Amino acid sequence: MSDQAPAAIRAFLAVDPPPEVLEKMAVLQREQKKAISGVISWVRPEGMHLTLKFFGNIDPARIGDIAEVVRDKTSAQRKLSFEVRSLGVFPDANRPRVIWLGMKGDVEELRTLQKDIDRSLQKIGFPPEDKPFRPHLTLGRIKTPKGLIGLARAIEKGEDVSAGSFSCDRLILFKSELTSAVALYTRLAEFPFGG
Repeated sequence: MSDQAPAAIRAFLAVDPPPEVLEKMAVLQREQKKAISGVISWVRPEGMHLTLKFFGNIDPARIGDIAEVVRDKTSAQRKLSFEVRSLGVFPDANRPRVIWLGMKGDVEELRTLQKDIDRSLQKIGFPPEDKPFRPHLTLGRIKTPKGLIGLARAIEKGEDVSAGSFSCDRLILFKSELTSAVALYTRLAEFPFGG
């Protein structure tokens, strides 16, 4: 019998956009691949999540603690509506690292929920997020700004970009496994909104 602790898992809490929005995002991404050239790692559509909390590597035994906190916060939450629109970059146009699609709609309410969950998770030993929560869906990660062509023009036209609307009625706790080829995502728990 082994006394070895179970292997740590990479976990994060997110909104999972529906397939029809992911399809539209994939179309937009293909358009951006043609418009922007450079060393960019494009995110596969099935890997596009609106992350509220990234836990990093955690002991699987903590999943129950996380679930208790998140369930408590989502039980009174009403459905949220979002529109996926506008293209931008983090941290800014002078030092672009991430190409993203923005969110419109019930964004302030989502920010409040995220802050509430983050505060409660901090009480049970999970450090708070170190950056302000800015709801977005990542299209690609820029590996080096050298040789980037077309990004400024894409951002200029970014306000006209749209990948449709969706209603959000739950949060998902995902496990992320990084393989040599791709990241694999497994749903560990779902937290339906009860309000």
